[in-house]
Amino acid sequence: MIGDTRPSWHLHRYLLGSANLFEENRLLKFAILGMFGVSAVLGTVLYTSALNQRTVIVPFGAGGDLYVTGNEPSEAYLRTITRNIVSLSGTYSAYSADQQFQELLSLVHPSAYNGLRDSLNALLDELARNPTLSIASYVRTDQPVTYTGTEIVVPVEKVRVIGGVIRKFQGTLRIKYVIDNGRFWLTSLHEEHFNAGPR
Repeated sequence: MIGDTRPSWHLHRYLLGSANLFEENRLLKFAILGMFGVSAVLGTVLYTSALNQRTVIVPFGAGGDLYVTGNEPSEAYLRTITRNIVSLSGTYSAYSADQQFQELLSLVHPSAYNGLRDSLNALLDELARNPTLSIASYVRTDQPVTYTGTEIVVPVEKVRVIGGVIRKFQGTLRIKYVIDNGRFWLTSLHEEHFNAGPR
């Protein structure tokens, strides 16, 4: 109509069958670019949140800041897991060893599982031959525990009791580990330089 001042917003370009295909293609390209932009932003947010994800594992009776952020465990977490590993691997008797070793194996990385299981089975065989044997291990307080990103070196005292005979040994327990997806995995456990201490 002549003199009609109502806005049309150029809708005729999209309503006519043979209208401007260039405009339709431009709108489609804009929609696709928008989807790629939103996907990139969401991917970045998910990646960042995964790196900063905090897994909190609090053993019974423990306190403090026990957490793993990304692949970085807190010092309190490492201290607690160290004492737990020393207890599970170094304090046992013929009656408690099997259950304790199973719990210890639940911390072991799949790549190291078979080797550590064989070592623990050898200890179980020794306990079967000597049912009066018992071992108690303690983290020594006169020497520091050393922590790195992949290893914990713990000064340990072991008390071995068999048939009423008590012997004490001092040495080092070397714990190798990896943090994978916020989880602590034990990869290696070695006793080093254990010598009989003074009676």
